[in-house]
Amino acid sequence: MTGTGEVIGSIAEGSLAARAVEPTHGEAGDGHSHESACLNCGTALIGSHCHMCGQAAHVHKTLGAFFHDLLHGVFHFEGKIWRTLPMLAWKPGKLTREYIDGRRASYVSPIALFLFSVFLMFAVVKQFAGEFDPGNIVKINGKTVNQGMPLQEKRLADLKAQRAALVARGESTSAVDGQIAGQEQALEVMRQVKDARFEDAKVQSDIPAVDKALKQMKANPALVIYKLQNTAYKFSWALIPISVPFVWLLFPFSRRFGIYDHTVFVTYSLCFMTLLTVVFTLGVVVGAPGLAAVAMLVPPLHMYRQLRGTYGVGRFGAAWRTAVLLFVALAAMILFALLILAETAA
Repeated sequence: MTGTGEVIGSIAEGSLAARAVEPTHGEAGDGHSHESACLNCGTALIGSHCHMCGQAAHVHKTLGAFFHDLLHGVFHFEGKIWRTLPMLAWKPGKLTREYIDGRRASYVSPIALFLFSVFLMFAVVKQFAGEFDPGNIVKINGKTVNQGMPLQEKRLADLKAQRAALVARGESTSAVDGQIAGQEQALEVMRQVKDARFEDAKVQSDIPAVDKALKQMKANPALVIYKLQNTAYKFSWALIPISVPFVWLLFPFSRRFGIYDHTVFVTYSLCFMTLLTVVFTLGVVVGAPGLAAVAMLVPPLHMYRQLRGTYGVGRFGAAWRTAVLLFVALAAMILFALLILAETAA
């Protein structure tokens, strides 16, 4: 229950942060109080907001109204997220283009959605990633070592029981002896992987910050992984300025598209990728089949559709730019990882 509570708390925190970016979207009704003049600057009110300072005409003055605002900020999230998410998933180019062109009333802004999706992603990953354990990471024949060891031990026990039965009947055990030797060897490899100690690994880097982080990892892997998660969470926004220059290079010296267009494009794209990570993580937890293949195919398809809809390029133009964007994404992630390692080692 504690882990679930942390997830819900992080989602709520993300919603409130996103709400703080766009505090006025989705407001409706006549408010909690009925003022004739703005309580902030005293200007006569002619609408739901003061036309001089921008403060809302209504202010809450009761505990019930306070919690109404809290629930509105956490769960309502402007009421527009349910229109934004389908567009983000299936028509990302149209969503991006409409936001750039100023048709924004029906959609969550890219930065608000980015804040929410990042909170959600780190909450889910932190909940289900588990402790640092090589047995949960290394896979053999499609199963992690921790999953495969009990099955391997059962097979070995069955073979030994079969051998005992052959001995009791006075029959040859040469065939089963070979199988037992193979199973014991495989089980020993699994045990070595599970008991592997990162501090015994001979890893180093020519980059001082990375080398320092690796040394810290050898000394206390669990602590460093915790610090990496928190640092990545705090600096996730850096992926936007890291990625925008690369996208600009896809349309060099274009007068039609400016840095702002590329920033909106990158931010919505990152929103989708973080939400896809959430879906992938939950799919792994429930053991959904074929999820790895889907996770590899969806990003390039999404990039292609977003490029076509945002920039109005043809199929060929979108295809080669998608190929370049895949390398851009890799380069951006490498730069981001170096930033996180440097910050963690500091």
